[in-house]
Amino acid sequence: MHAAVLTSYDAPPVYGEHPEPVARGEREMVVDVLAAPLHHLARAKASGAHYSASGVLPLVPGVDGVVRDPAGRLRYAVLDDTALGTFAERTVIDARRSVVLPDHVDPVRIAAAMNPGMSSWVALRRRITFHEGQRVLVLGATGSAGRMAVQIAKQFGAAQVIAAGRDTARLKELPALGADRALTFDEIAAAADVDVVLDFVWGAPAAGTMLPILTARTDRSAPLTWVQIGSIAGASAAVPSVALRSARLQIVGSGIGSLSPRDFIAELPELAAAVTEGAIDVQARAVPLARIAQTWNDTRSGERLVFVP
Repeated sequence: MHAAVLTSYDAPPVYGEHPEPVARGEREMVVDVLAAPLHHLARAKASGAHYSASGVLPLVPGVDGVVRDPAGRLRYAVLDDTALGTFAERTVIDARRSVVLPDHVDPVRIAAAMNPGMSSWVALRRRITFHEGQRVLVLGATGSAGRMAVQIAKQFGAAQVIAAGRDTARLKELPALGADRALTFDEIAAAADVDVVLDFVWGAPAAGTMLPILTARTDRSAPLTWVQIGSIAGASAAVPSVALRSARLQIVGSGIGSLSPRDFIAELPELAAAVTEGAIDVQARAVPLARIAQTWNDTRSGERLVFVP
């Protein structure tokens, strides 16, 4: 079979021949890969930068995707740490880390949506106690995950969703997807009275917006839950101590480890249904897997790249 193989953290994967996968465990099965997305987690694990990366080379990257099992059923599958990821014609999955999909779904659309959508979906459903009528600020709303977070928060009954980001052109698109307001980081004080922050950026932008939000709150004793989900702007943020003392601020993280695989898997069917029914807008572009080296660093558009063997 063919697969994309990564042999160095300094170069893109190379498409070529690869040994056929073999199922070894009782719950394992060899599946045909139909669509595998290139997202921040896949990139970070492939670069060795993500905290869950194994750090072992060579490897076939790709951590999730839509596959066809030996019985002909479509599944969305998430792979555990493995040297044989989804950027291949075939791979091995653990059936317990997958969900069966309806036959009529668009594999590319589902593959593009599940990882970025799950980040905010699980954060609101499983990591914090979120109630209908609460107000949500999405930091980094112009990225794929943030763009979906705007829609998901609204779908979960948020009374107000405020989108914040740097890309002013993409910010203008978000009111049509449910954002009540769209702000640049310089305007962030206008979002002071939210109840929940979904933070996809972290780094200096998060540290820089925290105090303006807290000091402008009408009632500093009102709870504010800051959910750290992504770190596209930096792995560390210099959180000022006064932010923790001068307001009722709670900072929590949401990701691999803070939630069990069972928590993620339990939410997958409903998210897949929302994407299939068109309740969540998805921007995706299918790319032949053979072109992985040429497109590996392509971040020019807001579309999610999905490799198709």
